[in-house]
Parts: sequence; structure tokens; C-alpha cells
Amino acid sequence: MAALTRREQREQTRERLLDATLSCLVKHGYAGATTQRIQDEAEISRGALLHHFGSKTELFVAATHHVAEQQLAKARQAITDLEPQRATLADVIEIMRSAMSGPLFLAGLELWMAARTDPALRDALIPVERKFGRTLRVAFDDVIAPEQARVAYESLLVLLRGMALTSILRDDDRLGDDVVRLWTERVLV
Repeated sequence: MAALTRREQREQTRERLLDATLSCLVKHGYAGATTQRIQDEAEISRGALLHHFGSKTELFVAATHHVAEQQLAKARQAITDLEPQRATLADVIEIMRSAMSGPLFLAGLELWMAARTDPALRDALIPVERKFGRTLRVAFDDVIAPEQARVAYESLLVLLRGMALTSILRDDDRLGDDVVRLWTERVLV
């Protein structure tokens, strides 16, 4: 196996730092995701961390993009895997539910909450979330009547995000299925 070039080494270290940041956000929350913890998780030196990210803000702004890129790639792949003529509303809802759950969503949620009071994070978050939202919206619009699309999409998005937030307080995962089924029956009439 050939040795990595300096550029490949830099990219690999940067990737490890961003993955470690997401891991720390999930494990410790935003406040507990210290640069020391991130550096330990990535198994790199302080100097390497500072070489890639001069400040914690720079690191978290990059992490915001990292979360969004991974979520976007995952959603696009799921959408691509559906045959456009055979995609159903249930398929698209499942893609959306998947995007609103798991470690990537939790890491993103920590960044969302921090963005409420951190202008740099908010400025980084808005365009990437809009891009992600547009991808989901296009898939949603393909399986629903145009006159229902806007309000139905927004209400589903709010519902799924709320379900994801409250899932830590619930011990019955089937309740989410029942809530989505009720939404489908009542909103899409």
C-alpha cells in the first residue's frame, strides 16, 4: 500500500476531527464537547487540532457542514434508491423520519441549539439546512398533490422534528408510527 500524500494526511486528520466532534456532541452535548475531548477522541495532538481549526467556533462551523453533508448524502442515496415512478408517500416519509433520527440528527440538534445564541453557527447552519430541506421537499413534492404540498411538508417536518426531540422521553417506539399514521389520515384528505 502506498504512503499517503501530505494532502491526503491532512484530509484524513480533518475528517477524524470532524467525526470526533460529532461523536462528542452526541455523547456530551454541545457544552461538554470540549476541544480537549474532541482531540482525545480523534487521537491527535493539540497542535494538529489548532493547525486545522484555529478556534472552537471554526471547528463547530465545519462540523455543521459535516453533519449536513452526511445527512444530504444519506437522503440523496435513499431517494435515488427509490424508483421515481414507484416512490410512495410512505417511502418519502420514511426517508424524512430517518433524517430526523440517529447520531447525525442528535449532533445536528446540538449545533442547532447552540446556533440559537451563536451568530457564527447560525450563519453556517442556515444555508446548509435550506439545501437539505430542498432535497427532502423535492422528493415530497413528487408524491403528493401540488395543492397540499407546502403545508403538508412543513407540518410533517415540524411533526418529525418534534417526535425526534421527545423520543428521549418515550419508551414506546410504535407511538411514532401511530402519530405519523394519524397525520397521514388527517392532513392528507
